[in-house]
Amino acid sequence: MKKKIPLSKFDMAKLPVRTRWYLRPLTWLLSFPEVWARRLTINHQGVALLKPPYLLLCTHMSFVDFKVTTAAIFPHPANYVVAIDGFIGREWLLRNAGGILKRKFTHDLTMIKHIKRVTDQGGIVALYPEARYSLIGTTAVLPDSLGKIVRLLGVPVVTLRMHGDYLISPCWNLAKRNVPLTADLTQIISASEAKSLALDEMNERIRKSFDYDEYRWQQEQRIRIDYANNAQGLHKVLYQCPSCKMEQTMDSAGNSLWCTHCGKQWTLSPYGELAAVAGETEFSHPPDWYEFQRREVRRQIELGQYEISDEVDIDILPNARGYVNLGRGKLTHNLSGFTLEANFEDGPLNLQKSPASMYSCHIEYNYDRRGDCIDLSTLSDTYYIYPLNQRNCVTKIALATEELFAYLVPGIKKEAKP
Repeated sequence: MKKKIPLSKFDMAKLPVRTRWYLRPLTWLLSFPEVWARRLTINHQGVALLKPPYLLLCTHMSFVDFKVTTAAIFPHPANYVVAIDGFIGREWLLRNAGGILKRKFTHDLTMIKHIKRVTDQGGIVALYPEARYSLIGTTAVLPDSLGKIVRLLGVPVVTLRMHGDYLISPCWNLAKRNVPLTADLTQIISASEAKSLALDEMNERIRKSFDYDEYRWQQEQRIRIDYANNAQGLHKVLYQCPSCKMEQTMDSAGNSLWCTHCGKQWTLSPYGELAAVAGETEFSHPPDWYEFQRREVRRQIELGQYEISDEVDIDILPNARGYVNLGRGKLTHNLSGFTLEANFEDGPLNLQKSPASMYSCHIEYNYDRRGDCIDLSTLSDTYYIYPLNQRNCVTKIALATEELFAYLVPGIKKEAKP
């Protein structure tokens, strides 16, 4: 039976506040011990004389990102744009610490107004434009709307590109490894340039500053990770066997990956390199395997063959008190985008999201210990959707969302990533 949804919802229009003075020591206390323990090094480029206001764009790989960001801008506070699930059970704290609520992958003009209010009042806005943890330690898709936001704000733009955060705790296996941290804090656009540069130029600067590959960085720095289960969960991201091409047949444990269909096996070295136990090593670099899957998804889209459909369990997050289970429904993802359908006691649910409405989507692995999920948002609701029968399909859905947008939306670059 479907539970009744609480009447109160997140107040997305509530104005953000500067971090309360009495909470600033708490943010430092929660951040500095870990970044000190991990020997954080911050490389400052063009920011020595920079003072607020400015827009801070940060790479996003793990929860450690927030601690590195706090240390990088010390002693200044920032207003952080935070997804609504981050407010569960701590809305008062996050709002008074300067948090700005956001529903992922929606066109939210209210959030933009909040950001402008902060910079107009002389503050720093910390934004994580990848909008989810990096799945494979490389840069996620960045929206073209970033240039428009920069133009609207008219303040300097600083980027914080972090290294080591993904390797410490990748989203497919959150156990922490012993990895040092570095970060590049760089001013890439001045206040005058924010008002005069072409939007394409601003977006190009942002993308260039965001370029990262954590496995390559690990190899270049010769960082050895001896964690015994370092590959456990990696099959969540590398879901398609490059040998037999079967999907959803990969599995992992310890430092090994294998295909349950053809039996081929790979090991992940302490330096983040893959090697086949027998036969050809198709991809020694994990991000290359990930991009192979992207090309396979793109090929299915171009042939008109892409579709994933499954029975799903559906939660909704109306407010900071937590999730409400709505019951079961059906999720379909194909060339028409997302369709979420269900019949509940108080009426049907029919949510449709076209390819043009989402340049990417947010997924989670074993979320809340319930399983892999996709979340889809409108401006007023966010649904957390758990496939019940399709094994290990959410990474493909995420890749397909990006490639559908790139392929079907006019004006978007048509080539899949190499």
